[in-house]
Amino acid sequence: MLYPLPAVMVSCGDEPSNYNILTIAWTGTVCSDPPMCYISVRKQRHSYDIIRRCGEFVINLTTEELVRATDWCGVKSGRECNKFKEMHLTPQAAQCVKAPLIAESPLNIECKVVDIRELGTHDMFLANVVAIDAEEGLIDRSTGTFQLNHAHPLAYSHGKYYALGAKLGSFGFSVKKRR
Repeated sequence: MLYPLPAVMVSCGDEPSNYNILTIAWTGTVCSDPPMCYISVRKQRHSYDIIRRCGEFVINLTTEELVRATDWCGVKSGRECNKFKEMHLTPQAAQCVKAPLIAESPLNIECKVVDIRELGTHDMFLANVVAIDAEEGLIDRSTGTFQLNHAHPLAYSHGKYYALGAKLGSFGFSVKKRR
């Protein structure tokens, strides 16, 4: 019951003929040094075999503008359609992996699989983060940080998509001395 979750689109494939997108909610950061993340995928999903064979994928942040494509790519199978074409999404060359980025996504996390853990209904693909591609306008020039609030990301909870709300505080705010 750890909700809400990020709703991301994961792109995979090593050439245009097998590019695919799947929607994932079981994803997250597992380590900061070295940077690592994971996705959990059902073996029955079309992308499962592509990711297992290629050993790489891209996590693409979803936004309010991408909510329809996010949902559609989660319920349709890449065995039966070209999701990039059907949702008018643009596959873009990545820096370090053969899997494409989704150009419409404001943040793309390029990943190389280091381990696959069989967990039950899903297998977890544990991966090194090898590159991050961010929309330049969302990077704060003074701090170099990604401005998540300006990206309007989606969250997922119990079968529903939500927009994220207002900032409530910053790390350490609860212990800062008041002046």
